Amino acid sequence: MSLSPETRRLIDELLASFPRPGRVGVDAVLLRSCLRERRVVGADVALVRDLTVPSPAGGVPVRLYHPAPDGPAAGCAVFLHGGGYVVGDLDTHDHVARLIAAESGAAVVSVDYRLAPEHRFPAAVEDAFTATRWVADHAADLGVDPARLAVVGDSAGGGLAAAVALLSREDGPELALQVLIYPVTDLTGYPVAEDTPYPSRITNGEGYFLTSAGMHWFARQYLADPADAEDFRASPIRAADLSGAPPALVVTADFDPLRDEGEAYARALAAAGVPATTVRVNGGLHGLFGLGALLPESRRAELPVVGALRGTIGPPRTAG
Repeated sequence: MSLSPETRRLIDELLASFPRPGRVGVDAVLLRSCLRERRVVGADVALVRDLTVPSPAGGVPVRLYHPAPDGPAAGCAVFLHGGGYVVGDLDTHDHVARLIAAESGAAVVSVDYRLAPEHRFPAAVEDAFTATRWVADHAADLGVDPARLAVVGDSAGGGLAAAVALLSREDGPELALQVLIYPVTDLTGYPVAEDTPYPSRITNGEGYFLTSAGMHWFARQYLADPADAEDFRASPIRAADLSGAPPALVVTADFDPLRDEGEAYARALAAAGVPATTVRVNGGLHGLFGLGALLPESRRAELPVVGALRGTIGPPRTAG
């Protein structure tokens, strides 16, 4: 499988215009500024409202997207954005949250968790879990059904979603589904060595926008101590026991350094008795989700996600 000309052109454009994490003079402030300039316009959603979740850290901003606020209580997806734990916010991923809400029929609560390096691990996990529990506790106020909740995340957000799914086994709420889009599941093994258990970190480690060197830089910003990479909240695949986690959909991309660890996590879930489905997007790359209007490969990532959410937590079926 090779990249389509359209995908190659997009990668070349991104490489030319986006600072490379880890290079001299590139820091979190510069990366955040450049990402905000590349905002994508999303679909219309009936109700969009900014809220704040109380937390010991002073409050977690969230944004509710409700496709049918006047109808029966909808299921809800708690969405955790990507960005290497360093960049991204409610606005940069607004189009993704809108897409999920508009096409799945479920409400979405997007979470603006604290970012590194100002707030290192486990701040992002704590915010993500706090927000998820808050959604369940305030379901009636949000117009959602607490019995139909899911966690969804892309990249670093996929790793956070996986961690929330594991934490929820003991401290609730019960989740119907976890959707992990090219997730970070293992922050160990950086810098990448030849004996890595994830060959895609080498074969896709350079030239496809996200690089393995960039992932190493993100990990250094996020982890307070390199030993934190062994904590399952940072590396869900390192959990001693994965049993009892909610069913999972794991989406990976052909030309992504994170491809193999995402698929390894799906296999580990299945080995623990957790229903797990893997969809690999042939010809796809990291960061493609939400760009369906530009790339056919992106649409091949979006359709299984919104389909799984619609079938699991989407609008209630009506009789007749």
